[in-house]
Amino acid sequence: MSELLEGYYDKSVEKTKKLIIEDIERYLQDKEKMPSYEQYLRERGEFIHQIWLNTWINMTGSEASGREKKEYLEEKGIETEGLTKKVIKQLFRQEIREPKSYKFEEWLDTLYAGKELEWEALYTSVREKYLEWKTTQEIQEKNRKLNRKFAYYIEQELGEHYEELYLYVRYLIGCHLEVEIEGNGIILSSDDIMFEDYLYNELDMPYNQFYFVEDRTAAYEDMIIAYLGDFGPNWLKQHLPKHLLDEYLKYSEKPVPLSYLREIASELFEDIASDFFADLLEERLADLTKLIDIPFDLEIHRDIYIKDKEWRERREREEREEKRKRKEKEKKMLEDIFGMEYSPPTGRDIQYKLHVGETNTGKTFRAIQKMKEAASGLYLAPLRLLALEIYERLNDDGVPCSLITGEEEKLAKEGKHLSCTVEMFREKDFYEVVVIDEAQMIADKDRGFSWYKAITKANAKEVHIICSFHAKTMILDLLGDSDVEVKEYERDTPLKVESSPFKLSDTRKGDALVCFSRRGVLETASQIQKMGRQTSMIYGSMPPETRKKQMHRFIDGETSVIVCTDAIGMGLNLPIKRIVFLENDKFDGTKRRILTSQEVKQIAGRAGRRGLYEVGRVAFASEPRMMKVLLEKKDEDITGFTIAPTSAVLKRFQKYSNSLSLFFYLWENFKNPEGTRKATLADEMLLYDMIKDTLVEARLSLDDLFGFLRLPFSANEPVLRAQWKSKMISIVENNDLPDPIINKSSLEELELSYKSVGLHLLFLYKIGKATEAYYWERVREEISDLIHEQLKSGVKIRRNVCETCGKELPHRFKHKICNECFFIR
Repeated sequence: MSELLEGYYDKSVEKTKKLIIEDIERYLQDKEKMPSYEQYLRERGEFIHQIWLNTWINMTGSEASGREKKEYLEEKGIETEGLTKKVIKQLFRQEIREPKSYKFEEWLDTLYAGKELEWEALYTSVREKYLEWKTTQEIQEKNRKLNRKFAYYIEQELGEHYEELYLYVRYLIGCHLEVEIEGNGIILSSDDIMFEDYLYNELDMPYNQFYFVEDRTAAYEDMIIAYLGDFGPNWLKQHLPKHLLDEYLKYSEKPVPLSYLREIASELFEDIASDFFADLLEERLADLTKLIDIPFDLEIHRDIYIKDKEWRERREREEREEKRKRKEKEKKMLEDIFGMEYSPPTGRDIQYKLHVGETNTGKTFRAIQKMKEAASGLYLAPLRLLALEIYERLNDDGVPCSLITGEEEKLAKEGKHLSCTVEMFREKDFYEVVVIDEAQMIADKDRGFSWYKAITKANAKEVHIICSFHAKTMILDLLGDSDVEVKEYERDTPLKVESSPFKLSDTRKGDALVCFSRRGVLETASQIQKMGRQTSMIYGSMPPETRKKQMHRFIDGETSVIVCTDAIGMGLNLPIKRIVFLENDKFDGTKRRILTSQEVKQIAGRAGRRGLYEVGRVAFASEPRMMKVLLEKKDEDITGFTIAPTSAVLKRFQKYSNSLSLFFYLWENFKNPEGTRKATLADEMLLYDMIKDTLVEARLSLDDLFGFLRLPFSANEPVLRAQWKSKMISIVENNDLPDPIINKSSLEELELSYKSVGLHLLFLYKIGKATEAYYWERVREEISDLIHEQLKSGVKIRRNVCETCGKELPHRFKHKICNECFFIR
């Protein structure tokens, strides 16, 4: 045998000896007549060898280390390189199946051969222990049978007399409740509350909070179990069959003790206590507490219980009927208020022209040309900046055009053309040509309804709708049987995706670096500026005027690189040679997710300005192969559009009520038509909660109040919400609007001040104070200039350091602590 296994051999021998002795004891214990030692060897000799083999393999196989197993196998000429642990273990066990022999019979002979007295003593000891164990087992089996019999009869009695027991427990709980309420000074909100409401609502009232039970459900269930454990055993002794009690007496030679019945019934008491508690929850508190004045008599309490139950059932029927009537009324209201409001029109006497294509293909340019040539025209933009751009373009081309965005009004004398944001659309006004830009936004969960309203309710001779390919089918369905001419546009400038991941050091002139947060834009711009490049910036919260100036710096060659968010994908035409995605995911307001194929196309399509570059280049900072697949993938068609309350809906609602709380409730319960999704109205409800049940709500009409709730501003900013509320109060109190809060201490404060002035302008135009608004437009323009100058002079970003150790973190590092500190934690 290998020296490696010598130690395991000795251990296995000792273990086998113990197992053989145990086998002898098992062999002897159930023999009524003592067998001889020689008889044991004849019958069990072969098994002894099997014990030895199993012990050797199992002990050595489990205790030998992996290294020892490999060394042993290599001694045997077996190559172990590259083998798994499992295979090595199997080979090792196979190779040690023939251990060195050990003469266990000779060892046994030294103990028992020719030693009849020692053998007989062993037999006698083993046999006595066995018989003693067997007697104990027989007694335990009799006990088990008797216990099962008692449990069976107890369960039958509890089930048969459920009501009787419940009535007594009901009485005890009722008495406890009356003492609890009076003794603790608990105040009830009503005389007609249920026990369930008492437990889960009444005791949580501010005036009852001194009375505290951590888990009231468990407390009352434990109380019921305690009651059953107290009176239950005596009750059982009186109700269990006589033959069962006699059987116990015969077996134990003493009467059944109450402790025995309590122990046998304990689990059944717990089960029935749970049922009792569930029944009690459905009872009226007053019906329970009145029982303290009625001494327990089964028949009297049964009559009381039946009358209480009949009263509850009658009330439940009445409540169900009332609920049914309420639901019917609600259903009628929903149908009357919302009805067919959101069903697409079957056909209209309008010439629709659908311009379908990718980004940067000249769709909007063609439609605007048609609008310029018309006697009157309306352009509906997704962004203030685009509305401003078209307003300036038309006026520069000699076509008088007005601008309305909610925050500003620039009215051209004798102008028949209007450029505005899509939210400013008014369906009553007629135009010869209407242009609706970026119509795929109809699917947006918050703003989509504005596009739905414009597309389906435009009052014009000719309506031009501009959209991406994946919106085409849905918009055609929306227009129904109307006369629709479709023109599709393809890119003249091809897109070429770079195969290598982009590094910031690869930045070149004409690049647009895209990330998906304001912070990301500022940090990246700071890094680029440190590399000696002049940089323009564009992000969502940037004032449109500032954004325009930043764009012109890039267009005029004053800056060589533009760093931006996905705002660049919405109608901004810039001389971009290459689009670079620094991130492949974005936070969409709910969660962080990978970009969709349409988002990638919309942004990437800004590369390669037609007539300037022969090819548009696209690069990705990570996973270029995966992102290229998204860029080239066919978009899934839009299948639904967003709906929101209309003025007609609000008008019909006011036939029933002026309560906005009710209106929001009905909107939540209104089942939107198939293929649509309801606007969440989250901002509106957030603002409404601030003025609900105040003078603001009392003094304003529902139409006016809802109009103020729908003002397009950043309602998620607490500072702006507070200013909104103060302005609402000033309106109903007939005071001057409080001035917007302006703080110029930092870039962030300037941007917030710009929004603050924008909110003020929304109010001024809403209440018809256009003259005053002109002053604040100049103030806002000055703030915009300050923001532009700060960005132009260079962005200084606070160093991004680990919150734990203070070490500087890499550029665009997404976490607050470094990797080393994270692993230590």
